[in-house]
Amino acid sequence: MLVCALCTLPPIQQNMISKRNTDRNILVTSALPYANGSIHLGHLVEYIQTDIWARFQRLRDNTCYYVCADDAHGTPIMLRARADGITPEELIAATQKEHEADFADFLIDFDNYYSTHSDENKAFAESIYLKLRDDGHIRMQTIKQAYDPEANMFLPDRFIKGNCPKCGAADQYGDNCEACGATYDPTELKNPVSAVSGATPVKKDSEQYFFKLSDFSEMLQQWLKDGHVQTEIANKQNELFSDGLKDWDISRNAPYWGFEIPDAPGKYFYVWMDAPMGYMASFKNLCNKSQQGDDPIKFDDYWAADSKNELYHFIGKDIARFHTLFWPAVLDGAGYRKPTAVFCHGFLTVNGQKMSKSRGTFIKARTYLDHLNPEYLRYYYTAKLSSGVDDIDLNFEDFMQRVNSDLVGKVVNIASRCAGFISKKFDGQLSAQLPETELYNEIVTAGEQIAEFYEAREYNKAVREIMAQADKANVYIDENKPWVLIKQQGREQEVQEICTQGLNMFRLLMTFLKPILPVTAEKSETFLNTEFTWAGLSQPLLSHRINKFKPLLTRIEKEQIIALTESSSEDMPDKEIDNKKSENKKTDGALTNDPIAEQISFDDFAKIDLRIAKIVKAEHVDGADKLLQLTLDLGGDTGGNTRNVFAGIKSAYKPEDLEGKLTVMVANLAPRKMRFGLSEGMVLAAGPGGKDLFILSPDEGAVAGMKVK
Repeated sequence: MLVCALCTLPPIQQNMISKRNTDRNILVTSALPYANGSIHLGHLVEYIQTDIWARFQRLRDNTCYYVCADDAHGTPIMLRARADGITPEELIAATQKEHEADFADFLIDFDNYYSTHSDENKAFAESIYLKLRDDGHIRMQTIKQAYDPEANMFLPDRFIKGNCPKCGAADQYGDNCEACGATYDPTELKNPVSAVSGATPVKKDSEQYFFKLSDFSEMLQQWLKDGHVQTEIANKQNELFSDGLKDWDISRNAPYWGFEIPDAPGKYFYVWMDAPMGYMASFKNLCNKSQQGDDPIKFDDYWAADSKNELYHFIGKDIARFHTLFWPAVLDGAGYRKPTAVFCHGFLTVNGQKMSKSRGTFIKARTYLDHLNPEYLRYYYTAKLSSGVDDIDLNFEDFMQRVNSDLVGKVVNIASRCAGFISKKFDGQLSAQLPETELYNEIVTAGEQIAEFYEAREYNKAVREIMAQADKANVYIDENKPWVLIKQQGREQEVQEICTQGLNMFRLLMTFLKPILPVTAEKSETFLNTEFTWAGLSQPLLSHRINKFKPLLTRIEKEQIIALTESSSEDMPDKEIDNKKSENKKTDGALTNDPIAEQISFDDFAKIDLRIAKIVKAEHVDGADKLLQLTLDLGGDTGGNTRNVFAGIKSAYKPEDLEGKLTVMVANLAPRKMRFGLSEGMVLAAGPGGKDLFILSPDEGAVAGMKVK
């Protein structure tokens, strides 16, 4: 069943999608990566999400510019450069070069990548500040700030750690708590410690400049109400209005790496003041470059207060406050337009946990690229991402299976099954007609739903629909068996038409996937000797010559995943490396740091309660490709001790063959809410997968409820 992605969105975003068949002018940005470290897989969630959306817009013939920049100011960069014995300029230049190489190799297609340490950004920071000051939106106040008495400097928020003043969690930064999500002033931290010297900070008076955010309270409430941000983000920000918005400290004391505030010697713009202006600076730089060409871009067309063009920011949920309160208020006060929408996303976990160096799951972009195709990660993230702010998990086993099954086993397989016949038997010539035009048109029609999912950033739904169409194409080829027909005299034309049908369906699928898999799409365009465009979907390739097929993608092997996680441990401190080496010894032929089969302790295993259960009912689950719904009876004196479990064994069993059988289940697994219902346990199964998957069945002497020892 196709679900309308439009109906569930706020009015602003509904209008955005309703214009999908008209020419649109769009500017898109991602949050600026900090110029003090490498890009890792967590960062890439955002840039891949944004890049796919921008590529989709261009594929739909909309004008879409994608700009970004390195966030190059702040105390951490100053201290890092000092520790490395280089200037901040040298540090940010080297970091930007690294960032740009990583992004390029992950196929992130920026129209311009720049730096906040630029003449354009300095001009915007000064002019916007002066406009705000002259209009009465800046005030001065003497406040107490954390000061390191050993380093003789005021400490930025992220250079103070302590206990959260709200929940008491230890080792939290000075601006927000990662445990409970609370935000606070650095001086509120309990048991604070300086990250610079280890000394206990003292409170010291300092005169600072404040942006009067409270002046824009009414405007911001209306802006949030109008649907410019996701509902969950708007609800979170609306909580701040009840006690009144706090004015925002926009200045820092020397020594500080950044832009000095006009007419304020020794005072510098806080990095969060000039960082968002980097969006404007990068676009301005792009506009300046374009003036030498045939199609110059005008800055005011996108940033003027009365601009009708579209502006979108993609950001992580941790910086939503800056982008949905401070930034629109600053823009409004300075006479610029506000964003059409701010799209927030969640964080990345790996194998269900935070990224960890000790587990080899804190993976840098470059480390990944040394082992795996970037398009595999692009696809996997796309299959997980939605328009919400939920975290997504990179599960290595699921990652490997999904890429191998979907991309290699379903999509590329269509081309490889059909191409050889066309090349060898028909001199690379496609037939003059399709044998199943109705099937072709069904897939074309599905493209409109897929387009709505892309537009609404419901990427997981788009992927699900694309793979449903791939299943149709594979069923068609399986049923018509060109490899059998080619052996039968007089049926050559039929084989040509079947394979022409298959390759045209492959072309549709690769057009849908082009924003996600740009390199594979380009190779496929070379193979089919045509360009994939959304406008050209309805017209099949007929009487058309194609080129010889070359392999497009290869399967991920388990050894590649192991090598990736092992390589990710190389930058760990020596002590951690020694501990890791001791964990890497082989036991019974198995590598103990295998990310797909991570070891647990005996105490952990002893907590698992394995019980015999009788399958009293088994049935298909509507909308699920792999699941069966099982009703399990655990027996007991009172009877009726049943559990509802969703099990991924549909490929191996028919429901009617399971009813009445005994199986082994994990009885004390916490219930898990799934979109199909509540799963109250897990049945144990083994095997390589597919039809070779076997539930564990105890002998006939077992009874329901018996504990497995």
